[in-house]
Amino acid sequence: MTDKIKLSKNTRDDMILAIKAYFLNERDEDLGDLAAGLILDFFVEKLAPEFYNQGVYDAYKYMTNKIEDLLEIQK
Repeated sequence: MTDKIKLSKNTRDDMILAIKAYFLNERDEDLGDLAAGLILDFFVEKLAPEFYNQGVYDAYKYMTNKIEDLLEIQK
């Protein structure tokens, strides 16, 4: 995948807050915005493409099944 996944500023800010809350609640670590942003960048760059590709594949399977269902109504 050559296109980078882009997040709106609001979405990015919300995700940074979620990362900070997770680290505080689960690990008792108080992360700053920079550290949380770097963690988010890592996930977006290294992990998000796999989730995206899985979503594309799942949509493909779903649509393929629906197209096969459509062919069943032929007379």
